[in-house]
Amino acid sequence: MPEQVSPPPLSSPAPRPIFEARGLTKVYQMGEVRVDALRGVDLDLYAGELVVLLGPSGSGKSTLLNILGGLDTPTSGTVRYAEHDLTVDDDAAMTQYRREHVGFVFQFYNLIPSLTARENVALVTEIAHDPMTPEEALALVGLAPRMDHFPSQMSGGEQQRVAIARAVAKRPQVLLCDEPTGALDAQTGVMVLEVIARVNRELGTTTVVITHNAVIAAMADRVVHFGDGHVVRIERNERRKAASELSW
Repeated sequence: MPEQVSPPPLSSPAPRPIFEARGLTKVYQMGEVRVDALRGVDLDLYAGELVVLLGPSGSGKSTLLNILGGLDTPTSGTVRYAEHDLTVDDDAAMTQYRREHVGFVFQFYNLIPSLTARENVALVTEIAHDPMTPEEALALVGLAPRMDHFPSQMSGGEQQRVAIARAVAKRPQVLLCDEPTGALDAQTGVMVLEVIARVNRELGTTTVVITHNAVIAAMADRVVHFGDGHVVRIERNERRKAASELSW
């Protein structure tokens, strides 16, 4: 009887990117001055990964982040989010995309001074489709004891954590962070990065962090190096460092 030969194992299909950017350019024209912020960027981002965009000021990082988040549109090229072409959407569709899918964290916290931490987060949860409660979101960032404090009663790091809670309370698929530690000292910055890593890990949120601080790159799955509007190179870390391992 002939020997039975088992078929070779099927290889797992390659994961589909959650974002696909192709040929992105962005030109700002200010009078006679032309600024090429992006010069033909191709980039894929995958569900659940933490990516650091690293590069000097003016290299195009924030411009790319704003296009991914639906805050700006490219001059040319395409960007797709989960099979949806963001470059053809009108303002109403882009507003819906931002509201339902994206959380933003910026260098400055943009909290309303007259509202408590709980009330600042509730501004988002009251309009989201399936939100956490403000209490759940603030507990996630370690601020359960401080939820009834006003921004003026909180440190810079605590205010940034409120901003993160506000961003993630609507359970976004994507969290976009533009220099989230830029206004903080190193020790406080590490605490904020720990919160961002926890959100990525526990909620599975695709997370993009812009920074010019090369130390922060060690906590990412992949590091995208930017220079003069281009992706210079992309590196994959063999091991993601915990934020507590970072110092600068």
